[in-house]
Amino acid sequence: MHASTNSPHRVATARPSVGSSTASALEFLAFKLGQEEYGIDIQKVQELRGYDTVTRIANAPEHIKGVVNLRGIIVPIIDMRIKFDLGTPTYDQFTVVIILNIGSRVMGMVVDSVSDVSMLILVDIDKLMSSSEMGLIERLKA
Repeated sequence: MHASTNSPHRVATARPSVGSSTASALEFLAFKLGQEEYGIDIQKVQELRGYDTVTRIANAPEHIKGVVNLRGIIVPIIDMRIKFDLGTPTYDQFTVVIILNIGSRVMGMVVDSVSDVSMLILVDIDKLMSSSEMGLIERLKA
């Protein structure tokens, strides 16, 4: 998974039919830092790359590893393990640089590994719990 690719492997998931007012499906790229798993919006991900040598920047914070030239674009590389104070990072065949598009900026973040693309159904719990079903429960309690 450390080779450059524009589409990370995807996990097929069923999308239940739920009213649009209570749920929306979002895809996340899951990655690991230490023992924890995190997720970021897949729409922010441009590509995945293996960890390559970076050009250091003088006087930069420790978590900014440096920059790389990505097809003519200078991309800052941030090691999230250092940023989150998760100990001394090791770089191996599982280490991945996630190239992100955030606003008009391109940046890379170093993570231990990438798990998969996860689709979650987010529920607007306030709308769900104030729906007609909750009104029925209130009437039954009276």
